[in-house]
Amino acid sequence: MTDLPVIRLRPKAKPQAIRHGFPWVFADEAVLDRRTRALPPGGMALLEDAERQPLGVVTVNPNSKIIGRMMDRDADAVVDRAWIAERLARAQEMRARLYDAPFYRMVHAEADGLPGLVIDRFGDAAVMQPNAAWADSMAEDIANALVEVTGVSSVILNGQGRARGLEGLSERMEVLRGEAPTAPVQVGMNGAIYLADLMGGQKTGLFFDQRPNHAFAQRLVKGGTVLDVFSHVGGFGLAALAAGATQATCIDGSAAALKLAQGGAEAMGAADRLEVVQSDAFKALEQLAEQGRGFDVVICDPPAFAPAKPALEAGLRAYERVAKTAAPLVAPGGYLVLCSCSHAADLTAFRNVSARGIGRGGRRGVLIHTGQAGPDHPMLPQLAETGYLKALFFRLD
Repeated sequence: MTDLPVIRLRPKAKPQAIRHGFPWVFADEAVLDRRTRALPPGGMALLEDAERQPLGVVTVNPNSKIIGRMMDRDADAVVDRAWIAERLARAQEMRARLYDAPFYRMVHAEADGLPGLVIDRFGDAAVMQPNAAWADSMAEDIANALVEVTGVSSVILNGQGRARGLEGLSERMEVLRGEAPTAPVQVGMNGAIYLADLMGGQKTGLFFDQRPNHAFAQRLVKGGTVLDVFSHVGGFGLAALAAGATQATCIDGSAAALKLAQGGAEAMGAADRLEVVQSDAFKALEQLAEQGRGFDVVICDPPAFAPAKPALEAGLRAYERVAKTAAPLVAPGGYLVLCSCSHAADLTAFRNVSARGIGRGGRRGVLIHTGQAGPDHPMLPQLAETGYLKALFFRLD
């Protein structure tokens, strides 16, 4: 067996959860031996149950509430570049079956057996977010393995965001391989063209997770007008234009994101059908109502109002407010699409506050479809956090 330091579950902890696929060990569930305590954040250790039976190799971070993340259930596994390359190849193989072009979420953290690591593929470039200490410290190995497995020429490390702070990691932004893109990358999805800013955009530059929900929305929009609120680079709005919407209005607080939305519309030859409004979303919704505007389809895809449980109640109130403010703008017989990327707000809670908000907005609606993230964002059944995205499609009276 590999000579690794040991992290041992306390007797009160539940080793069966780990054996059945739960990938995390929380700080109050484990005891670290002297060698494990001396590990730098992201070091590897052997996880044992209280009876000293091995459970697998974990990465340890004493600075995080998640003190251990399961890397490999084989207690003899060696986590090195070859190990990473094998995991990347497995993730890549599935995406290559699902998508005709190499534009997708290539690695979705725990669900792809690479805890805390997100990688989005943009053709010849890949953007990685190492949100766990092991991935941050092994970034060079990951970049080498990425080039080896995929043949990409550019690897960008985007080390920003809330998740890194929880791991005690500082922000960093680096080009690890190749050159930084000098212009936004064009990404085709569902017949639309999006512009992704890989160096200065939000997260990795584009959200691939809404792809199937964009596609469902496209079935509702032909010949109609569309309002895309919290639009980012035009996710739903550009998809609607590609599907034959007569006009789309995108509202977002970021001028840079809206400029990319306009660039995408221009690349599609649809610039004359796109209106952009830089504004606080709630303020813009209220102004549209005062102007008596109405739309055949209204889509609201806000940022995570409830990123963690402490923010849940306030987040649910915010989602209810979105529904209440947006519902009056939907034309009779039109459609309202409400999205949440908050894993702390489960589907039932989100559906309930959305329905209540629609009612408070003076409308009645029936739910015709519930969407989730695409298959390039696989869900680990034992970890609710990986099933974060919900999209509710209502038809309003």
